[in-house]
Amino acid sequence: MLSEALLSYFHLASILAMVVFLTSEGALCRPEWFNEAVLKRLQRVDIIYMICGAMVATSGITRIILGFKGTDWYIAQPMLHIKVLLFLVVGVMSARVSMALQSWLQTWEEKGTLPAEADIRRIRKWIMIEAHIIMVIPLFAVFLSRGLFGADAG
Repeated sequence: MLSEALLSYFHLASILAMVVFLTSEGALCRPEWFNEAVLKRLQRVDIIYMICGAMVATSGITRIILGFKGTDWYIAQPMLHIKVLLFLVVGVMSARVSMALQSWLQTWEEKGTLPAEADIRRIRKWIMIEAHIIMVIPLFAVFLSRGLFGADAG
């Protein structure tokens, strides 16, 4: 029982950390004050965000494998499938943001130019969409835990 509680805690703490760093990305990625220091900080924050995302995935998979409900129960739950799908969508979107940030940093280092305002706004929009999708995932977690909409509360 303690191990289940600790797994849940680690998963929740990882999710909260991920949201904190995604929020930081959204706050930093603004054309109004974009400069070299912000670009470098944004890339560092993005790396930490990716680490947090990996922690969310690892803790979630660990809960499925070692959780007291068992792997078979989790795999049979449609709400879990929706959660995983949404998480993967966020991951793909995040990869696009990370590639843009890497490209911007490389351009800065080679040419000394920052991205255009339109590019900054476009990537910020992607970050904001990620943030909004992430906010829906806990809804499906609640449905899963309560046995709603095809989920079995076990």
